[in-house]
Amino acid sequence: MNNLIKEYRHPVIFYSLATFFPWFFWGIAAYFSHLNSGALNPLFSSFFGFIGLLSPMLIAFMLIKKDVNLRRDIIERFFNIKSIKSIYLFLTFFLMLGSILLAHAISLLFGYSVSQFKITGHFTFTSGVFPVWFLLIIAPVLEELAWHTYGTDSLRSRFNLFNTSIIFAFYWGIWHIPLSFIKDYYQSNLVSTGWLHSLNFLISIFPFIIIMNWLYYKTNRSILVAIIFHITAGYFNEIFATHPDSKIIQTIILLIFSVYLISKEKGLFFNKEISS
Repeated sequence: MNNLIKEYRHPVIFYSLATFFPWFFWGIAAYFSHLNSGALNPLFSSFFGFIGLLSPMLIAFMLIKKDVNLRRDIIERFFNIKSIKSIYLFLTFFLMLGSILLAHAISLLFGYSVSQFKITGHFTFTSGVFPVWFLLIIAPVLEELAWHTYGTDSLRSRFNLFNTSIIFAFYWGIWHIPLSFIKDYYQSNLVSTGWLHSLNFLISIFPFIIIMNWLYYKTNRSILVAIIFHITAGYFNEIFATHPDSKIIQTIILLIFSVYLISKEKGLFFNKEISS
């Protein structure tokens, strides 16, 4: 294993703090989001929601700043995009677009509307005082500056990539749960559509993480690749008039692709030692 990955040695501390602080601040945000009186309530809700989103990144940076080798590693990995093969860059930018368009096409066979291909110009959720387009960009940036600076490698230092991905996907699904209590947030609106689509969201995290971590390690642990891939996942799933059932089809597509990757890259996913 890359000796630097072994230096990311505090997963328990990181994930404990990266759960406590977001949940604490999101609980406050949820409280203000449901108050009917007070002009400042949306501002307070958005502020505490944003602080919760920001906190895992700050925790990661606190753990990184103590070690000069980790600081150097982060800087080098953030700017190493020139050495990345074009196929991985293509998949980073367009895989999620391709998956949702393919899901739309398959849904037509089951009688769903061709209007799903229409770019709507509006979004399925609100984000308090922040524009939704801003949140679709800033949330992946802040999250991946936590998950793929410190979080993923801290798990990878102890487990193979497959177990790392499964553990994190399970954690990430639970991590999102408090957001379902913040009025009109994506997860809150998702819950209102019913248990099937809520369950699909949780299941979809697993192939998404497997694919993202595959790209991450195939691109020499590029932080930018993780950020861009995360942004495309949220953006392309929001701009179209996608029926919620088509997102279930998309999950199946991503599951099939992730199984293909695991079978093709058994060494990468199941060997404890890696060379990246």
